[in-house]
Amino acid sequence: MAICITGGSSGIGRAIAERFATPGNDVFVNYHANDDAAAATAAAIEAGGATPHLLKVDISTSAGAAELLGLVAERTARLDQLVHASAATERGPLLELDPERLEAALTLNATALVHLVREARPLLVEGSTVFYVTSRGGRVVIPGYGSLGAAKALGDHLARYLAVELAPSGIRVNSISPGPVDTAAYRAMFPDDWAERLDAAAAANPTGRGLEKAEIAEVVATLARPEFAMVLGQTIAIDGGFSL
Repeated sequence: MAICITGGSSGIGRAIAERFATPGNDVFVNYHANDDAAAATAAAIEAGGATPHLLKVDISTSAGAAELLGLVAERTARLDQLVHASAATERGPLLELDPERLEAALTLNATALVHLVREARPLLVEGSTVFYVTSRGGRVVIPGYGSLGAAKALGDHLARYLAVELAPSGIRVNSISPGPVDTAAYRAMFPDDWAERLDAAAAANPTGRGLEKAEIAEVVATLARPEFAMVLGQTIAIDGGFSL
């Protein structure tokens, strides 16, 4: 089994990489900057018995997506799972953000999904699954979260269109929408009060606790199973009822 995860060296992406790190699997970890985090992720994957492949590529452009999947194609003839977990966080009101950085963030957080799937298409086979990591900010307005939240709304709908386009080939596309969870991206988006926000979210959660990254990864692993062949084009909330 082969899986490619963008943003796979940290946060939710790393949790998914480690969940699929079982003997015989090839785990392709795409990352952009942090070599130390990537090396640590590779070590964790190897410890699980899988083969790690670190691919340092900026996928905020269509050319970057083509480069990434070209490297994947050099190492495998098929992809069973493609997970777009990479995200750019540009905090602040939309009208105050640097235009170029905003455009790059919108591309990475949304339309990169289309570019990745297009380039991965020759490797995707019947039974393959594509996952898009979205967020609650794609449905409701969170102050300062526009570059990510608005993009996630677009990405969600792109995932639905892709689901319909790929369904005849037996390839599924779904979105997962985790609740607040402690990641580097979350800390970057809310640098002054991320801990307080997580504590408040846990207190407000019907389950009485916060979300763990491993729980998100487990849902992805479960939905990837063939028994869920009729689940496609859906946005699955993983938040203990927090979004209710």
